[in-house]
Amino acid sequence: MNGALSHITVLDLSRVLAGPWAGQVLADLGAEVIKIERPGSGDDTRSWGPPFLRDAQGNDSADAAYYLCANRNKKSVTVDFTTPEGQAIVRNLALKSDVLLENFKVGGLAAYGLDYESLRAVNPRLIYCSITGFGQTGPYAPRAGYDLLVQAMGGLMSITGRQDDEPGAGPQKAGVAVTDILTGLYAAIGILAALSHRDRTGIGQHIDLGLLDVQVACLANQAMNYLVSGSAPRRSGNAHPNLVPYQDFPTSDGYVVIAVGNDAQFARLCGVLALAELPSDPSFASNKQRVLNRRELINTLSAVTVTHPTAHWVAALEGVGVPAGPINNLDAVFADPQVQARGMRVEIAHPVAGTVSLVANPLRLSETPVTYRSAPPPLGAQTREVLIERLGLSAGAVEQLRAKGIV
Repeated sequence: MNGALSHITVLDLSRVLAGPWAGQVLADLGAEVIKIERPGSGDDTRSWGPPFLRDAQGNDSADAAYYLCANRNKKSVTVDFTTPEGQAIVRNLALKSDVLLENFKVGGLAAYGLDYESLRAVNPRLIYCSITGFGQTGPYAPRAGYDLLVQAMGGLMSITGRQDDEPGAGPQKAGVAVTDILTGLYAAIGILAALSHRDRTGIGQHIDLGLLDVQVACLANQAMNYLVSGSAPRRSGNAHPNLVPYQDFPTSDGYVVIAVGNDAQFARLCGVLALAELPSDPSFASNKQRVLNRRELINTLSAVTVTHPTAHWVAALEGVGVPAGPINNLDAVFADPQVQARGMRVEIAHPVAGTVSLVANPLRLSETPVTYRSAPPPLGAQTREVLIERLGLSAGAVEQLRAKGIV
């Protein structure tokens, strides 16, 4: 079955995470994604280990686990586009592509004739998506931007971590590079919108995405809390700024997360905890009052939750329709029956390792389902194939380019 984007070719000049994540989403949906990499080294994340993928003999391969997370269903083509011959190869591939993804510094590709204006002149249908730390304009545009830096500058770290009066207080980054991932998702959305526009007009366009813009946009309710009140939100650990109780609670063997979204759920929670008087107490009767009297309520609930193990509370609360669950490590995540039932771990054939386990795409499309056609490729694995089949070069010409170090 063809994927929804099986008619689309993407030329992916990006590396690390945000751009490759966008490219992988498009590839999972059926697009042909040609990943352009530096000869000899490739995407930076290939070396970001350990851990590294093991080969069939149990030895470390050349590819780190990090690289594997964002590059399946792609073709790896090595090209040195600092050379005129390499520039010609990439330019010719762009002529035959629908989308180009890149995350070089602002103006970085202009020196090679691979910037938007240069390529639009020869392929006006091209959708050219540029991902940078701070966008194409503004005083910070020339700066390099990385996820950690942008989590800090964009406010996420100011609202993440334990509150100031608790042990271990201080700003924290998220446990994964969420700004990069969100930027990759926005890039995929923007590309799909641009493709739709091109279907109607025949005209491509430039997409300008900055990590800082994305991080600010994704502050969501916390940003609105500030804009409405004028007060900057503070760190509150695992608690929710607008809902109470909605956080982790101690149990006799760890922690349980309880997520109460309305007054009816709060009443049922109190019934399970044998605190039936709380819902009628004016201090806790509404969410507004529970937020105002957060500390007193949390202390009261914690004194009860600590008396039984996590599994006891999860079962009891699920039984009355109150959302609750454990704090799983990754062993428990991939052993979870729901995660397994949804097929969130997939096994794909790999030319070096035999097979490789990957995290599945969460999209479930009834008519054009996601496909897993190929594992993240070894460096340059499809160089010869792409140059011969897409550009019409002879095998001898490819070997000459290889001998000169251009591919």
